[in-house]
Amino acid sequence: MVNLVPNKNNYKTLLSYQKAESIYDITFFFTSNFLEKGDRTIDQMLQAARSGKQNIVEGYGAGATSKEAELKLMSVAKNSLKELLCDYEDYLRVRNFRQWESDSNEFVKAQQLGKEHNESAFWREIIKTRSAETIANLAIILLNQCDYLLYRYILKISERFIAEGGFREKLSQERRTHRDKK
Repeated sequence: MVNLVPNKNNYKTLLSYQKAESIYDITFFFTSNFLEKGDRTIDQMLQAARSGKQNIVEGYGAGATSKEAELKLMSVAKNSLKELLCDYEDYLRVRNFRQWESDSNEFVKAQQLGKEHNESAFWREIIKTRSAETIANLAIILLNQCDYLLYRYILKISERFIAEGGFREKLSQERRTHRDKK
């Protein structure tokens, strides 16, 4: 018997998931420490961060039987994180804080850290002693990195779907093969 449903339970190995988890943890700390209680932005930011992370988990699992669902959920994750990115950019802009330019020392160093570290414990430790401006900039860098990873993942899923087909096609083929044997 051909295994048509792969066991896709190891979402934690995805770099996009690891980054999204770090982003959620940073956002939780950020909203708890730098936004005023009662500010609706807190819920919006936390929900966007959570949606980004959780839709990666759900999309990865759905990919076992539906590339279409996987694509859709990964796109939802990507869009939720875009919404969160905009919140961090707004935070910096309306408070007249500096958003790091791509050629600044801070940006270059933080971008390199983002490439080297995906574990949320690393980022939770780093942000304990940083200002709101720095944390927002770190989050922006990680969000852009996660966006790129999700973009590449979505491209890969799309290419695989075109090359291999979807679950229904494979199931139909197996059914035809089974019928032909009898």
